[in-house]
Amino acid sequence: MAISQPIFRRKIYDNLLKWKQEEQGHSALLIEGARRVGKSTLAEEFGKNEYKSYILVDFSRASKRVMRLFDDISDLDTLLMQLQFEYNVSLAERESLVIFDEVQLCPKARQAIKHLVADRRFDYIETGSLISITKNTKHILIPSEEDYIKMNPMDFEEFLWASGDNVTAGLLRDVIERGAYNGIPHRTLMRKFRLYMLVGGMPQAVAEYLDTKDLIRVDKIKRGIINLYLADFIKIDSSGRIGRLFENIPAQLNRKVSRYMVHKVIGDTEEKKEDMLMSELAASMTANMCHHTADPANGLAMDFDKDYFKIYTADTGLFVTLAFWDKDIAENEIYRKLLSDKLSANLGYVYENIVAQMIVAGRRKLFYYTFPSENRHLYEVDFLISQGSKIDPIEVKSSGYKAHKSLDMFCTKYSGKVKQPLIVTTKEYHKEGNVMFVPVYLFPFIIEK
Repeated sequence: MAISQPIFRRKIYDNLLKWKQEEQGHSALLIEGARRVGKSTLAEEFGKNEYKSYILVDFSRASKRVMRLFDDISDLDTLLMQLQFEYNVSLAERESLVIFDEVQLCPKARQAIKHLVADRRFDYIETGSLISITKNTKHILIPSEEDYIKMNPMDFEEFLWASGDNVTAGLLRDVIERGAYNGIPHRTLMRKFRLYMLVGGMPQAVAEYLDTKDLIRVDKIKRGIINLYLADFIKIDSSGRIGRLFENIPAQLNRKVSRYMVHKVIGDTEEKKEDMLMSELAASMTANMCHHTADPANGLAMDFDKDYFKIYTADTGLFVTLAFWDKDIAENEIYRKLLSDKLSANLGYVYENIVAQMIVAGRRKLFYYTFPSENRHLYEVDFLISQGSKIDPIEVKSSGYKAHKSLDMFCTKYSGKVKQPLIVTTKEYHKEGNVMFVPVYLFPFIIEK
């Protein structure tokens, strides 16, 4: 079967290799991620490279005949024989892979995983996205024989690889080790990173940019992906409220308020229904939830307010398009100003979104913290990262970086908990006192340590 998307090098491939080597068929692997993030392409490339043969069952377009195969799994010999016949592929025992793509569309296939894994003839990978896997499994037995892994948009290093740059990431890691630059001008690095912010990490958008170098065509691709998400949200919630919550992410961040004001977007909604809508949005992996921690001294995940949060888009390239959703690309101020390196402070939420995206790519959860000053002004630390029993507080500065009162006051208030205060900025890497100033392109390599 032909692979429809370009093949980009993805870090998650190593996780699939580890699963194959360690599990030896004793569990299936479920890859979760938003639509168009590259799950199907990854799974199929893995099957092609690492197995003697493979079958990809795409439940978004499988025939009724294939779907009905999973109505009765009492005879696995017949089921597996019919799958091989339908896809004209001969599977070799312990040397072949079966991929259930968009498995949420065929819950009975997911339920069958328990018995297929116990059979142990073949390995099984499932992919699932957007239309809630939980919502489509109400009446089936969820297999305990599943390992889970989440797939995010391409990170900065993967974007560099796709661009043919296999050197820069290593040099940036060397900057961290040595504490000094090694020949790459800061301006060049910022130009590479700004391009990543504009294009984003959705493989289809990256492929379009590499093929055409035309940001107008890239923007059309991104609009198509967003429209796909909005259509899928309608399938989850016909009222359109989840879609409106997603569409309003840039506007809410632009308000510079300390939390996402749900009622401003969808009106007053009963708490149970609001919780369900937010849960579905988070489960779609199109958005990253950042929760307010009530007391950093007690541990971030142990003491956070589920009703006090911010929302970021999972891909900053989509965020850039979404921020000017009702306008033509020529009117998109972010494109113009990022390309000319003149992004104003009022558009700094773009950098906040990319920092959130990089933290999530580092397999960490998002937390932030606000606390009152003596005159009732709110200090706000944009992000907090756990480092063992300590915390790295992070402020994001898209322009001026000299003033960082919130960070300073946090470090005073929680002096016994702070490990390394970080300011993520567009300026060069340096330290002032105990505060580390990290250029945004260096940040993903800082947090991977």
